[in-house]
Amino acid sequence: MVALVHNPTRILFFTGKGGVGKTSAACATAIGLADAGRRTLLVSTDPASNLDEVLGVALTGTPAPVPGVECLHALNIDPVRAAQDYRERVVAPYRGVLPATAIGSMEEQLSGACTVEIAAFDEFSRLLGDRGATTPYDHVIFDTAPTGHTLRLLELPAAWSSFIDTNVGGTSCLGPLTGLQAQRASYAASRMTLRDAAQTTIILVARPERSSLSEAERTRAELSEQGIGSVRLIVNGVFNAQDASDPVARSLEERGRRALAEIPAGLRGIPRVDVPLLPFGLVGVDALRAIGTPWVAPVPAAGGGAEPPQAEPVQSIVEELATRRRGVVMTMGKGGVGKTTLAARLATELARRGLDVTLTTTDPAAHVADAARERPPTLRVERIDPAVETRRYTEEVLATAGAALDAQGRALLEEDLRSPCTEEIAVFRAFAQTVAQGTDRLVVIDTAPTGHTLLLLDAAEAYHREVLRRPSGTPDAVVRLLPRLRDATFTCVLLVTLPEATPIHEAMQLERDLSRAGIRPFAWVVNQCLTPLVVTDPVLAARRRQEAPHLAELMAHGARLVLLPWSAGDAREAMTRVPQGATA
Repeated sequence: MVALVHNPTRILFFTGKGGVGKTSAACATAIGLADAGRRTLLVSTDPASNLDEVLGVALTGTPAPVPGVECLHALNIDPVRAAQDYRERVVAPYRGVLPATAIGSMEEQLSGACTVEIAAFDEFSRLLGDRGATTPYDHVIFDTAPTGHTLRLLELPAAWSSFIDTNVGGTSCLGPLTGLQAQRASYAASRMTLRDAAQTTIILVARPERSSLSEAERTRAELSEQGIGSVRLIVNGVFNAQDASDPVARSLEERGRRALAEIPAGLRGIPRVDVPLLPFGLVGVDALRAIGTPWVAPVPAAGGGAEPPQAEPVQSIVEELATRRRGVVMTMGKGGVGKTTLAARLATELARRGLDVTLTTTDPAAHVADAARERPPTLRVERIDPAVETRRYTEEVLATAGAALDAQGRALLEEDLRSPCTEEIAVFRAFAQTVAQGTDRLVVIDTAPTGHTLLLLDAAEAYHREVLRRPSGTPDAVVRLLPRLRDATFTCVLLVTLPEATPIHEAMQLERDLSRAGIRPFAWVVNQCLTPLVVTDPVLAARRRQEAPHLAELMAHGARLVLLPWSAGDAREAMTRVPQGATA
């Protein structure tokens, strides 16, 4: 195995835009260190972690040995379980001391989405800042959620430390502040560890694509603002064509070369490793050990492979949505599967028909404005910006609930609003208001990657209770949110995936979670398929053949299916035609 990280520090973070290969790179690095005899702990902070499938072992919140890799243990931080444990830690000292009604009130207050966030953060801080919690290990590797969620996680040590330092009221939206004070040393240690280049390195993982490299540069800049400067770059999936006569291979290689030639200036000065595109899925320890190793596929040059399954054209989806003229369309799935591009193109196609359309995103790292290059007059492009929504919400609460308070009461209210949890409430309200726009227009929402989206949707009732407790009242958009999401005539969910095992299985789990919430997906969209194309390059031909069982699994699943072929050009064209050279 080729080392992806040279001279690694004790703590390594792998982050980047969804779908760039963070988990694969983190797992390969962990396996490499363990194979070298270094005792290694691999931790996923992603609420939609797929470490289990990639490593072939069932994981919990307790370190478990990874079969076939001596010296390697892994765990998933489970936000829900962490919230249960946190709630009990806070409430337990008061059992038998306070009346049952008071205990019930505390438990209710700690049932909100804020508790889920702080509990998962507590576990993260313990592993990061408490050396005693990871004493048996030489290295601790964090496989993180996609960029926006990870940046939020890395900001929390400073945010909660500041909140504790300045809070004089003794309470927070998480109950008695003593529940947080106990963690104060852990938060401070986490902050110091993140900034200590001798202990911690952040590995930015990107693809050889402009958007992915731009995201990596934005992340590097934000980390620098937080005082985190020990950063490296892995460019994953670099493709060098082995068959110059294959137009798809030539296009893929040229796209990567252009992107790397135009790499943002801020990334040029940091250490970088290029990892070649492999012709097989990176599931299992043996496959992960092959990362970073050049490989020539021993396969025939002919395209071959299964014929495309029976799938409907994406235009039929567009036409059906156009007949509705109102409602909400949500693209959901694992990071990096093309949700943003699909959302932008659907919104553009619908607006071209003269329909009033809003395009927006719940992903703090997404930039739908960049994807929506064409702007028909009836298309409105927005973004749920956490900073803007927090400021707007804070001003609203102070202008309403704070208007009648005396100076001391207003100071306490302002203190409460400085809690990092306020951002979560503000973003949730903005999401509800965005969905409400669907009553008189079409709203296309590019959602955050699966884990973040599930926390938003599954916690809707918890957020609802949290907002009910806020003195500013409950907006109608919040009251009606769940019924609107569950109404199939109002909300249309598109599950977006790639023709690979992990994104398909993650989307299937998302489908089950949505079903439990009373939300049924409208259709599946499989993006960047090689199956409809003729390819002769050995690596691409091998990847094309590997798509067949995954697409067959989806067909057996009974899903309404749309296949979008891989295209190096304009994504909209890939939605409306079969590229030249494709099979009939």
